[in-house]
Amino acid sequence: MEIWRRIFENNKKMISVEKIKSLFRGKISINEPMAKYTSFRIGGPADFYCEPIDKKDLISLVQYFSKEKFPFIIIGRGSNLLISDEGIRGAVINLEKQLNSLTIKDEIVTAESGARLAIFVDFCIQRSLVGVEMLAGIPGTIGGAVVMNAGAYGGEISDNLTEVEILRNGELKKIKKSEAEFSYRHSAFSNDIVLSASFKLQKGDVSQLLNRRRELLLKRNSSQPLNLPNSGSVFKNPIGTHAGKLVEEAGLKGFQFGGAKISDKHGNFIVNLGDAKAKDIIELIHTAQDKVFARTNIKLQLEVKLVGFTEDEMVLVK
Repeated sequence: MEIWRRIFENNKKMISVEKIKSLFRGKISINEPMAKYTSFRIGGPADFYCEPIDKKDLISLVQYFSKEKFPFIIIGRGSNLLISDEGIRGAVINLEKQLNSLTIKDEIVTAESGARLAIFVDFCIQRSLVGVEMLAGIPGTIGGAVVMNAGAYGGEISDNLTEVEILRNGELKKIKKSEAEFSYRHSAFSNDIVLSASFKLQKGDVSQLLNRRRELLLKRNSSQPLNLPNSGSVFKNPIGTHAGKLVEEAGLKGFQFGGAKISDKHGNFIVNLGDAKAKDIIELIHTAQDKVFARTNIKLQLEVKLVGFTEDEMVLVK
C-alpha cells in the first residue's frame, strides 16, 4: 500500500490541469466533493473531476490517463456508488452531463452511456415502443445499467439489447449481445467503458405503456424510501430469496448507526438521514451481512459499488 501511494504521488505530480486541458475540451476541477454526484449524497473529494463534452473528448482523456498509469473511474448519476469519506485518489470522469443523446432508426433506439434511464424510458414510450418500461424509476444511467445488467419487476435492460459500444484497452469495440455474458447483475463490461447501447423494440400501445409505467412507479414509491438519499438496493438477491426479506427477518429493519439507517420501508435499502458518513453505511452493511449469515448461513453480496476505501475497510464487507 505504501509503495502504491508513492507511485500515485509521483504520477499526480506529473498530471496537471494544464496537461489535461491541452487534450481535453470539457469541464475539469480539482478536489471536487463527490457527495454532489452520488445518490447517497456521501463522498469526499476526487483529485480531478472531468466532464467530457463528447465521445472524442472522453477517448482522449482515457487514453492519456491510461498511458500515464493514472487511476480513474467512470460515473453517471452515482446511483449505485458509495464513495469513501476520504474521497478518491485519482480522477472521476462523469458521462451524464454531456454523453446522453438518444436516437432512433427503424425501431432501434441507441442511447449514449450518460442518458438517464427515466428519460430513456419516456423516449421509448412516446414512440410506442415496448420492452423497457420496467426500468422506470431506476435512478441510473444507461452505462451503469448495462454494466450491471440492471433490472426490475421481472425484466432486465439486456432483454431487448442488441449491441453495446465500448472502449476496451483504449480501443473502440462493438459487442453483440451474444458476446456480452449477461446474467443476474452481471455483464462482460466490468473493466470496460460503455459508450452507448442499442435496443430493438417492438411497437405497442402508448396508453397501455403509460399505464404500466404508472403502476410500476406507484409500486416503487410505496415500497422504497425515495424521500431520503440512498443508493438503491444494497445487496444482490440470493438465489431463491430476497435480500431485503433476509435483513428484515434478522430484525434489522430501522436499525441505525450514526447518520445512516436501514430503511423502515425496505430492508435492502440504507438511507442517509442527512449527515451520514460512508463509515456509517459500511457499519450497517457489515452488521446486516453478519446477522443474516448467523441466521441463514447466507453471505449477502454487495450490489452497491464501493470506491476509495482501504483494503481493511473492504475486507469487512466482502
